[in-house]
Amino acid sequence: MAAVGALAATALVVLTGCGGSGSGTGDEGAASPTRSSGPPAHSPGPAITPLPTTGAVDYQLGGAYPPPKGVTVVERDAGDRPAPHTYSICYVNGFQTQPDQAARWSGPRAELLLRGSDGRPVSDPDWPGEHILDPTTPAKRAGILAVLAPVIRSCATKGFQAVEIDNLDTFTRFHRIPESATEALARAYVRTAHAAGLAIAQKNAAESSRTARSWGFDFAVAEECHVYDECGAYTAVYGKRVIEVEYTDNLRTPFASLCRAGNRPPLLVLRDRDLTTPASPHYRDRTC
Repeated sequence: MAAVGALAATALVVLTGCGGSGSGTGDEGAASPTRSSGPPAHSPGPAITPLPTTGAVDYQLGGAYPPPKGVTVVERDAGDRPAPHTYSICYVNGFQTQPDQAARWSGPRAELLLRGSDGRPVSDPDWPGEHILDPTTPAKRAGILAVLAPVIRSCATKGFQAVEIDNLDTFTRFHRIPESATEALARAYVRTAHAAGLAIAQKNAAESSRTARSWGFDFAVAEECHVYDECGAYTAVYGKRVIEVEYTDNLRTPFASLCRAGNRPPLLVLRDRDLTTPASPHYRDRTC
């Protein structure tokens, strides 16, 4: 436990050293978070480039490849390089672990994983190999940020303009995590991204859009919002700064009809579920 405490103590310096974002509290006030009616103002720092509201988008989390003709916005994993000459978004799993990064959360950092009644790390049944991060104390949030803040900053160093933080809604599925703990960690991610000059995206969690916006998120990435009739929940908060990702195995409307819809988010892409690259026979990628 001493090693974990040292890691967390070091990370707390990182938490308090980040530039503030709006009227939110830091970890010290997470037990009684302050709500605001609108997005927090950015603190002085590097200029942040907002998500464009025109053009075409591609979602390349399964592997990087040259964007199709006409694509101007591309999202890739944090381990990849940004797509040249595009508005590039960097994917970071902020509330769960990635299956291929188990070593990142081993040793003393294993204490940052949520534990079940049997003492074992809790995994997400919908995503094999993903474990749930535990943001329930200031020390654990600091430890998580010590791991992921450098990843966020590396996105900026590589040349990305924005970062997407995945699994914001984990607290709604694993009820031992209170919303206040999620808010405290989310605000820390927002401060980190903004201090690095990155816009930051809410991922899914349509029902939390207004709350997430008040925490400082700049735009949204929404999977299957047409299928689940949720697109309006995002656009009511973020306007046109919403990326809609639909999948070929669950599309209830012809894609051409969806493109013609007047109320859809302007950045819409249709992908195969596994987000494969063009080398795969299962690859599908269409934009409006």
